[in-house]
Amino acid sequence: MKKIISLAFILSVAGFATASSGGQTSDSVRSFPIVNYIFKADRNMTPSVDHSKFEVLQQPFENAHEVTAACLSCHTERDKEIMATSHWKWQRDEFLEGKGVVPLGKKNIINNFCIGISGSEGTCTRCHIGYGWKDKSFDFSEPTNIDCVVCHDNSGTYKKGKGMAGYPDPSVNMNIVAQSVGLPTTENCGVCHFWGGGGNNVKHGDLDVAMLDCSREVDVHMGRDTEEMDCVDCHKTVKHQMAGKVYALSSENQNRVTCAECHTNKPHKNEILNDHNIRVACQTCHIPVYAKANATKMWWDWSTAGRLDENGKPIHENDAYGNHNYLSIKGNFVYDDHVIPEY
Repeated sequence: MKKIISLAFILSVAGFATASSGGQTSDSVRSFPIVNYIFKADRNMTPSVDHSKFEVLQQPFENAHEVTAACLSCHTERDKEIMATSHWKWQRDEFLEGKGVVPLGKKNIINNFCIGISGSEGTCTRCHIGYGWKDKSFDFSEPTNIDCVVCHDNSGTYKKGKGMAGYPDPSVNMNIVAQSVGLPTTENCGVCHFWGGGGNNVKHGDLDVAMLDCSREVDVHMGRDTEEMDCVDCHKTVKHQMAGKVYALSSENQNRVTCAECHTNKPHKNEILNDHNIRVACQTCHIPVYAKANATKMWWDWSTAGRLDENGKPIHENDAYGNHNYLSIKGNFVYDDHVIPEY
């Protein structure tokens, strides 16, 4: 059983699986041709400001909207940028054969996996960068509905509550979070993207909490024995518009992240291998399997949902590896690991 992985996902997130084994130091990484990338050892990683010193962030906050208002009192134009992004709108203009350019995304699609968000907004929008999207009445034009800290919290203490339409869990100290903001890290991205579909590594197969502390055999870019890159090292942003984010892939799409941007069109020392680059995609050789650390969901049957035990209680069954293979609310599942992709 195999799961089809989109080319955009492979190129932008998964990273190369390498043919050789063993550790790889920063020096050995540099032996390959790398462009358009500054190694972490060569960067100034010192934060430019200390947000804990700002009085506006020391005030007692009554709710999350007040935190956003405090952010926007300095970052005065950022709300307009964010409201133009697909992270905010949950849709973007995509070209579809036979239909032309249409708005497409989680906001309005139906798929054969999670189905769609309609009727479940309060739960699904736990992964939205906003506060209060509980139904169709959500105001996408209200700046204080933006959740700045879900992407910028560097305290490691922020989390959204279950079924709370994107609002933070009541246990979160918003003053600590607001005073600890910085550039987005892999942890920030992973809060949503690792857990998409209702569990770790469920939806994509190579977006896994294991990437927070893995070896190069799991991910050659994020491995602790390589460069320990963050998601935003490849998914770069201009005015909060993030490269490499697509829902459907078409030949006209220009919002891509490619291996060649850093590795050039001639990444190999062997010219015969370089001659293959025009016709053979990088991942064909460099990503032989995915779901290397934890299993991913390969099959989901909603038709079996609804069964209850003899006491009328919901059923929760796990396979031998601890993955749920039946939930009354969702039906049956099949998981697999070290899956060979279908390109």
